[in-house]
Amino acid sequence: MAREDQREGRGGRDRRRRDEEPESELVDKLVHINRVAKTVKGGRNFQFAALAVVGDQKGRVGFGQGKAREVPEAIRKATEEAKKTMVRIPLREGRTLHHDVDGRWGAGKVTLRAAPPGTGIIAGGPMRAVLESLGVQDVVAKSVGSSNPYNMIRATFEALKDQESPRTVAAKRGLKVADIVNRRNDGASAPEAIDSQA
Repeated sequence: MAREDQREGRGGRDRRRRDEEPESELVDKLVHINRVAKTVKGGRNFQFAALAVVGDQKGRVGFGQGKAREVPEAIRKATEEAKKTMVRIPLREGRTLHHDVDGRWGAGKVTLRAAPPGTGIIAGGPMRAVLESLGVQDVVAKSVGSSNPYNMIRATFEALKDQESPRTVAAKRGLKVADIVNRRNDGASAPEAIDSQA
């Protein structure tokens, strides 16, 4: 009987390790912490609101918010929510966007542009956290309007959700991928990549 318990225990531990492996690859970034207050009859209740971004740097990213009386608990809640809301974004050559996109949320407006190799991530604040977690290496981003981190992150996600790979566009239009890729002239593709696709 003791052996059975040990086997169950070992199995439980092994199961836990298997569950943890995918999570260990995830990168989480804390974007913003804000102290918020609620006025009640006896005075004010203070809490901390955290905004976090989680990604696997291979095309999946999510964001979440958490609120608690202690900062670590707020961060934990935000990270958990971010893991649950992860979305997959298609990337070109695993390093940049397929095409330029605009996103808007409230008064926050962002523009994301595909860039040639070696450009790096030209983006600031919350947008940089999202793009780094996503695994983008070359991109030019601009934010106009609200600098509220919540609005900027949501606007960035709205823009990223509009990304479409040539394969999905070709499937919709009934064309070949090569027909769509050859029409590109944005300079964001590496020359050798274009030659190989043609």
